[in-house]
Amino acid sequence: MRVDLFDFDLPETSIALRPAEPRGSARLLVVDPGSGLADRRVADLPGLLRPGDALVFNDTRVIPARLHGLRLRPGAPGQRMEAMLHLREAPDCWRAFARPAKRLAAGDRIRFGTGTDAACDLAQLDATVAAKGEGGEVVLRFDLAGSLLDERIAALGILPLPPYIAGKRPVDERDAADYQTVYAREPGAVAAPTAGLHVTEDLLAALDAAGLERHHVTLHVGAGTFLPVKAEDTAEHRMHAEIGHIDAATADALNAVRARGGRVVAVGTTALRLLESAADETGCLHPFAGPTEIFITPGYRFRAVDALMTNFHLPRSTLFMLVSAFSGLDTMRAAYAHAIAAGYRFYSYGDASLLFPAARTDTP
Repeated sequence: MRVDLFDFDLPETSIALRPAEPRGSARLLVVDPGSGLADRRVADLPGLLRPGDALVFNDTRVIPARLHGLRLRPGAPGQRMEAMLHLREAPDCWRAFARPAKRLAAGDRIRFGTGTDAACDLAQLDATVAAKGEGGEVVLRFDLAGSLLDERIAALGILPLPPYIAGKRPVDERDAADYQTVYAREPGAVAAPTAGLHVTEDLLAALDAAGLERHHVTLHVGAGTFLPVKAEDTAEHRMHAEIGHIDAATADALNAVRARGGRVVAVGTTALRLLESAADETGCLHPFAGPTEIFITPGYRFRAVDALMTNFHLPRSTLFMLVSAFSGLDTMRAAYAHAIAAGYRFYSYGDASLLFPAARTDTP
């Protein structure tokens, strides 16, 4: 499909730079292709679902994946560098987007952190450029591995706020809590599963009281989620891989929910993409562990998800394509026009929507 079909005008004033306060007070636009739009609050979520439905949360935890340092070459002054980690490939190896990347070459050494010599070991982290790809992507092989590498990244890295926030204000102490879900437990994401940022302990208790099931899966969100779609046609866009995990007990529990007539509600596009990656053609979920590069555009036949809670996404983004596939492009264009006119707040720290699927037009 043409990428420009997914474009729309968004005022700068619609972009949220801070989350709603308190966290659970965000607005919720209910989008049902069969009955229209309804303006609600995230706190209303338990009453918008049915007892026996199951919500699926992505329990990935955001790591401070933005690193600053110097490229080191003998006889040359150090060149300032930034690396945005986005996919771990080995205990000592990460894929990253580097800036500036043009002059980087395989074999270059980069020293991250404030240390400039061997006397500052704890304030620095050294890596070798093991390979160089397209679009500023590099493979970094660090001098540390495993938990030692994790600890050094945690000490030296910066929380990777999306560019539409980080370009307008610096990261601060509030973001350490604001940009993490209350149920985050598996470190590895470089972007938050933002629909879950609205969820509070009080809301979780209300979901339980309403007879709704809760389950967790893990998809370590990569920085590729921020990348613009530069192609003119969706068929020409390449998704970056992200690592996900669904265990057998969770797959079995969600299959049982649907077998008895309940619905699977993905909290966030990350949870949805992982569930769809783990489902077979009949919609049956199976255990999953590994990378997924699933790219969902209109025409995709959803197999495992019956409703989706998600934030409002960028124009021409893969995520707006996904929600358009789920509820219909015309429906979502109308929903976003309503949201803009009604003052909804957009993007990672913005308000949310609860989407129900468009009517199926295919035959099994």
